[in-house]
Amino acid sequence: MQAARGTTLSVRRRGVGLIAGGLALFGLALDQVVKWSSVAYLTPGQPVELIGSLLKLNLIFNPGAAFGMGSNFTIVFSCFAIVALLACLFYALPRITRLWHAIALGLLMAGIAGNLIDRIFQPPAALHGHVVDMFQLPNFAIFNVADMCITFAAAIIIINSFRGDPDKDEAEGAGEKAP
Repeated sequence: MQAARGTTLSVRRRGVGLIAGGLALFGLALDQVVKWSSVAYLTPGQPVELIGSLLKLNLIFNPGAAFGMGSNFTIVFSCFAIVALLACLFYALPRITRLWHAIALGLLMAGIAGNLIDRIFQPPAALHGHVVDMFQLPNFAIFNVADMCITFAAAIIIINSFRGDPDKDEAEGAGEKAP
């Protein structure tokens, strides 16, 4: 949909873009504060029960992806994260028009950036760094706030893909009624 500068569509895009950016920055800040606190106050290998045995804090440094898979491919994950974050910033962000797009994109950018910062700045080396994880559920991977942001973004995208596009459906319906 094309719109002239200053029209409702461009104002809407700017507004949802600001929401996405603000949510990304908030999620990234929360992720980094939780990681910093975990490194400062937790000891690896010594879990702390947060909600009984349901949720524990268990500090680990993960070189791989979920469940520690791909631990020999840290540089690949780093490069993929850089490309994905750039695509979000320069391709997706300028094109979003809906609030749910902004929320999903903001969460996705927060998650990608949070784990990418670890891969760049955590030991053993730049682009080979291990991701700081601390939340542990029974029989599940240990994860962090960035991972939660990515998971929630994926859930929002999946749920809304099943809902359809009411604006598109309405426009198509109007087109069919016109002579």
